[in-house]
Amino acid sequence: MYDSYDKLLEDPDIDAVYIPLPNALHSHWVKKAAKKGKHVLCEKPAALTFKEAEEMIEICKENGVMFMEAFMYQFHPQHQRVREIIDSGEIGELKMMKASLSSYLENQDGNIRMNGELGGGSLYDMGCYCIHAIQTLLSSNPKKVFASMQKDHDSQVDISVTGLMELDNGMKAIFDAAMDRTVIDYYKIIGTKGSIQVPRAFAPQLFNGEALILTYTEEGRYREEKVFGDQYKLQVEYFSSCILERKIPNHFAENTSYNMKVIDACFKSVEKGALVDVSSEELKVSH
Repeated sequence: MYDSYDKLLEDPDIDAVYIPLPNALHSHWVKKAAKKGKHVLCEKPAALTFKEAEEMIEICKENGVMFMEAFMYQFHPQHQRVREIIDSGEIGELKMMKASLSSYLENQDGNIRMNGELGGGSLYDMGCYCIHAIQTLLSSNPKKVFASMQKDHDSQVDISVTGLMELDNGMKAIFDAAMDRTVIDYYKIIGTKGSIQVPRAFAPQLFNGEALILTYTEEGRYREEKVFGDQYKLQVEYFSSCILERKIPNHFAENTSYNMKVIDACFKSVEKGALVDVSSEELKVSH
């Protein structure tokens, strides 16, 4: 047992650490862990800004350690099955994706999700999943973003957020996330010949790992598939294999950086009340 994080990081028998701390503390401890030679699995969102994420990733590279953001949902096999359906052409040419994640936050007093200084808010806590899923499943990065937020009266933390995105490949995407409404956990991908609905997109662990994929086609056909998996276990196993093989695919770091760039753009859009270019120069200034 250790009575401080620093003592844990000094232990030569520890190869890797998982960082589940409040969002505002990720950067500090990722950098410290990397400098001590520890591989890092860091909770999402990895950082508070794109600039902060880039610095963290660079320090991990400089110290020869693996870094991965803990978007555990992506390791559930349901998403691979969704990609297989898309690649088969069954729903035609992709046109749009919608993603939604929400839950009702009980006992808000003292909850870190309601503390702006610790990186609280619905965009950081839940919206990051939606944005990540959109860019991952559609294999395209958001180019322009318009976002709207509802803020809590007392904490001024965003209690809900809605966003509209235009992607590099011309597709459109809509997402919403909230901490003041019932549980919603899904995404829907719409094509020219059908659609795919995934009603347990991010938290199938609430159903003992059972996910559902609902496929609809214009001919009126409907198919329901059940896919099982332990996404947390699969995530740790994957990260462990990367450490043992001493290589982690570049797209993980790229997705982390771009996800934070889109989140920056969402905050800027709320501030300006306008559509924002994700690659805008003004986004390089931390919000």
